[in-house]
Amino acid sequence: MKPLSSLSVTIALLALLWAQNPAPTPNAVEVKRELNAAAEAYRDGKWAEAEARAEKAVQLDPQNKTALQFAARTIHAQYRPGDLAAENIAKARQAIVAYQRVIAHSPGDDEAYKAVAYLFKALKEDGLFGAWILQRALDGSIANEKRAEAFVVLASRDWECSFNITEQPATKVTIVRGSKAYIQYKLPKERVEFERAKECADRALEMVNAAITLTPDSESAWSYKTNILSELEKLAEMSGRARHKRELHRQYEEALRQTTELSKRSVSKP
Repeated sequence: MKPLSSLSVTIALLALLWAQNPAPTPNAVEVKRELNAAAEAYRDGKWAEAEARAEKAVQLDPQNKTALQFAARTIHAQYRPGDLAAENIAKARQAIVAYQRVIAHSPGDDEAYKAVAYLFKALKEDGLFGAWILQRALDGSIANEKRAEAFVVLASRDWECSFNITEQPATKVTIVRGSKAYIQYKLPKERVEFERAKECADRALEMVNAAITLTPDSESAWSYKTNILSELEKLAEMSGRARHKRELHRQYEEALRQTTELSKRSVSKP
């Protein structure tokens, strides 16, 4: 997270967040003083001071959304992507806890949700990243569009898992017949690789169908469904299930038509 470019922008952001809070508490004046001081320190790159002042505001009013959000931001600002030093990793984890504190107060907070997802990815915590996205996907209190986006993210991860196996040179073979070249998919040398690809592709289809149930007109969801069905078709060919492959291809063409139609609609919108 980059520092804000000027004190005025920072103060304006705080003012906007402040307006989202309920009626002032008895400590409102002190809280505002601490947040303004945190903003100035943030502008000057004094991260530790900004964090301390923001945390002081939280202590004065633990339910103040502005204080909770700014405390998380000041911690996040101290994290250096790619730096594997233990101290830096600890700062990322501290930022995750701070953002989760924001979400505990405001479950639908998009900034905090995305920041936690980003930090889990940056730390290469794939299991925690997936669990975090799934938590939002299954949260009935979140808008359908946002839940669907989460399901699509999960589907995309599993599609990639399968794709990375089916597109290996040993499994994707070019066969030349006469003047034409054909692609043929063969079982990986290790059967466990096939099973892993199949598991990923099946789960990807489940995730993307959940997204489509929530948002039937999502071009992104239908596009991923098209790609996932293509993966399942490859896997059916590998296992010699010709009839199943034909059925999957029929579903693939149907999903492709739906994706194309939704794409045309989006282009035709003013």
